[in-house]
Amino acid sequence: MSYLETIGFFGAFLTGIVIGLFGGGGSILAVPIFVYLFKLNPVIATSYSMFVVGSSAAIGTLINIKKKLIEYKTALIFTLPALVSVSLTRRFLIPNIPDTLLSFESFAVTKEMGLMLFFSSIIILSSVLMMRKPRIGVATKTTTQKNYGLLIFIGLGVGVLTGLVGAGGGFIIVPALVLFARLTVKQAVATSLIIITFNSLIGFSSDVSFLKIEWDFLILFTALSGVGIFVGTYISSFVRESTLKTNFARFMIVMAAVIIFKELTS
Repeated sequence: MSYLETIGFFGAFLTGIVIGLFGGGGSILAVPIFVYLFKLNPVIATSYSMFVVGSSAAIGTLINIKKKLIEYKTALIFTLPALVSVSLTRRFLIPNIPDTLLSFESFAVTKEMGLMLFFSSIIILSSVLMMRKPRIGVATKTTTQKNYGLLIFIGLGVGVLTGLVGAGGGFIIVPALVLFARLTVKQAVATSLIIITFNSLIGFSSDVSFLKIEWDFLILFTALSGVGIFVGTYISSFVRESTLKTNFARFMIVMAAVIIFKELTS
């Protein structure tokens, strides 16, 4: 095992800690780890990320089932269109993206570079949303009007996002559930995890038939991430959430900058 791979497996543990602390964000670490430390193709990296994120979200879902925080009807309405779009994206859109997207004399934007640059833009968007002061209100008994039509539309978009970059999309799902399904923040977080579980694992299953999956490696990475989730959950009870989010958002911006620099100079 090389030193890069050793760092990569430690990164798996760190990925779990991030998920345990924030209830999401695992793909922000997992995809770069797969690409830059384990030297995997970005298409395979996003596929593996979906498995890791989906499995991690499943652990959180099991915990929330006992707490009775999940709104199953809302989850179903959001999940069904997301499952359709993530499956179509992985099955048809990804394989048909041209190997060279743009070409300028001696510089070319390849498919792999394009995916990583798009992924870095999602990281930046996520970090900006995380640092902003929340404007979404807490749902009450008097706010009962739900906009399921818009939730279906957002679900389609989240499915495409998951299919392209392997992100669960929690930073989009949670505000959408609060604003348009009138859930409390705790209900929204719990409901988002079950959506992410199905969205990510269905997206991954779409790849199994045409990608060679190294199961031993993927299960080990996921297991280390699972251990990290419990550590992150434990740590979160001792640290202020606002401090965690601000520092992690800054870290994400730095990571996005590193990805952009590495892609444009490689």
